[in-house]
Amino acid sequence: MDLVLLLKAAIMGLVEGLTEFLPISSTGHLILAGSLLDFADAKAKVFDIAIQTGAIVAVIIVYWQRLRDALAGLGQSEAARHLVANVVIGFLPAVVLGLLFGKLIKTHLFNAPVVASTFILGGFVILWAERRPAAAAPRLAEADHMRPLDALKVGLVQCLAMIPGTSRSGATIIGGMLLGLSRKAATDFSFFLAIPTLIGAGLYSLYKERHALAMTDLPMFAVGFVVSFLSAWACVRWLLRYISSHTFVPFAWYRIAFGAIVLLTWWAGWVHWAD
Repeated sequence: MDLVLLLKAAIMGLVEGLTEFLPISSTGHLILAGSLLDFADAKAKVFDIAIQTGAIVAVIIVYWQRLRDALAGLGQSEAARHLVANVVIGFLPAVVLGLLFGKLIKTHLFNAPVVASTFILGGFVILWAERRPAAAAPRLAEADHMRPLDALKVGLVQCLAMIPGTSRSGATIIGGMLLGLSRKAATDFSFFLAIPTLIGAGLYSLYKERHALAMTDLPMFAVGFVVSFLSAWACVRWLLRYISSHTFVPFAWYRIAFGAIVLLTWWAGWVHWAD
């Protein structure tokens, strides 16, 4: 296996792990990094989705005690059944809408103006969400207190992330806050919802593109997986500490600046974006 290719896989894994759970869109960053590294062919696109599984393993480890208690208590604990049911309810809209519109969205919306616009618009939405008076007095302090209707609404908001540049974590966290969840509750539920969503997307992508993959690709995928896992683990632990005393406003300004960079790279022809 080419060492340069393994280095590219490691860099892409690092980008994935550091951006997947922050409200800044891992997809936009992976597109830019892949273009700069000349790592943007059909196989690389499958790789980008597959290494999300490494980031999800990091979430499972960070939340292991809580997830284990929920699964072990399904037969006895009403709270455990409630949490699992809410995750399932929140996950279903992404399955249905993804199967119905995923291909259409990739064909028509995967371009620089859309990505840049959603980056910038998302930044202003975060600024608005954080500056509302309701942000200081949320309706629900913990994800365990969510109703099924709350879970469904967050699940529907998550579908906005099908539009490139939106950010899955950004949509679910900020959407949850706009629906009355505390910053912590919205972040926790976003992580729980990511587990079936990203594992499902990764497995589905690998199955669909299995004809384009070979055993010789295994080292590349393994490196990306491991680096994605390690960087996501560090990022998730940092984010949970960060939200205890900070807002998402810095991420909003970052999105606005990054959206401007996307437009600049597209206009100048430095990065190849799908038309």
